[in-house]
Order: sequence, then C-alpha cells, then structure tokens
Amino acid sequence: MAIMIKTAQEIEKMRISGKALRQVHNAIAPHVVAGASTMDLEEIAVKKIAELGAIAAFKGYHGFPAALCTSVNNEVVHGMPNAKRILAEGDILSIDCGVIIDGYYSDAAVTYPIGKVSAETTKLLEVTKASLERAIEQCQVGGRLGDISAAVQELCEAEGFGVVREFVGHGIGRAMHEDPQVPNFGAAGKGPRLKAGMVLAIEPMINAGGPEVRVLKDGWTAVTIDGSYSAHFEHTVAITKDGPQVLTR
Repeated sequence: MAIMIKTAQEIEKMRISGKALRQVHNAIAPHVVAGASTMDLEEIAVKKIAELGAIAAFKGYHGFPAALCTSVNNEVVHGMPNAKRILAEGDILSIDCGVIIDGYYSDAAVTYPIGKVSAETTKLLEVTKASLERAIEQCQVGGRLGDISAAVQELCEAEGFGVVREFVGHGIGRAMHEDPQVPNFGAAGKGPRLKAGMVLAIEPMINAGGPEVRVLKDGWTAVTIDGSYSAHFEHTVAITKDGPQVLTR
C-alpha cells in the first residue's frame, strides 16, 4: 500500500479545492426542497463549478454521467440525477460531490432531510454526522487507521444502525481514490500508522436497518437490501502535526 504523503504546499492546494467544493454545496443547499428534481440540483452544481473555474471530479469518472451523486431514501451512494426524481416531504437526499482545481481533488457529502422527517430518520442523520466528527477527531499523527474506522462503527452500531461494508472512504490528492482505503468498520489500534501529510476522504455510509446493500441494474446506484433509509456524510481531512484539518468544512 503506497500512501501518498502531501507537502504543506500540496495541502494548501487541496484546501483551495475544498473551499471551492464547499461553495458548490452551499449553492445547492437552499434548493434541496420538496418539488425540486435531483436534475435541478445537478444543473445548479454544474453552473457553480464552472463559475469557480473548477472541474467536476465525478463526471466521466469510470463513465459516471453527472457532477453530483444524488441518492434518495434507501439509495446509499452513487444515485444519478434525474429530472423525473422529484423530492417529496419526508425524503432524505445524500448529495456527494467532488471538484478538481489545479490538479487536486476534494470530496464531500451531505445528507439533507426534505421538510419534516420521522424521528428515526432524524436520529439516523444526527448519528451519521456525529460519527464523521468522531472519526475526524481520530486523525492524529501516531494513531492508526483502524482508530478512524472503529470510531464510526462503535457509535453507529451502538445506536442500532447498520454500517455499510461494500463502500469505504479513501486517500485523496492528485487522484480521486488513493491508498489507503478508509473503512467505516474495524478495530482501533490496527492498520497503518497515521502520518502528517496524509489526506483522507472519510465518509460514513450508515443504514437505518441492516448493513447489506446491492447495486441496481444501472450499474451505479447502491440501495439497502431491506429498503431502509441510508445517510452519508463526508469530508476531506488532512492529518497534520497540529491535528486534523478539515479541507472541505
């Protein structure tokens, strides 16, 4: 496993990419409402990415057709924007997006409630987001990769939620996916040492029901096997001697 260590200058370039990505997410957020289509949100993202002089990291990646992954309700990840997919009260929507600026990638995801959602769904979103924050806290020089994974798994499973195994976080830099893989499950104290200059895309994908997923016939959209809702939050995080720096905050 060849884990790329970034220089301070490279991390600064990734911070610029991450800041642009946050602006894309901020542009989309007010439009995540009942009655909007997921294609409406895609069009907003494409326009904002162009305004920022960035490149949509997902579009064309292994043939993916869009700038956003828009995953609704029981869709876990890699949902595709569609003009016929209209958001309704009580839905949840994961928006995952990445951009490239000056050759450096950033990657971040947010899951939104559409209007009023159930108490269980609210808890799913809150716990998944909290698990990401807990994972980020583990991004300390001298720690182990498993510390990050265990932080997510322990919190989410203690609350009765299913931790997806098939999709994991990853290193990121001049490529979208670099070593190491960053699972959302595992044992603390195991795995590679965390070193200053590592940059990780940490992304809990957590199901209200069981952890099992399957991919639809479109070859992209992953859904929960039991039909339960799924939440997804992600940040790009640099490990530094001064602690974790969230580049997409």
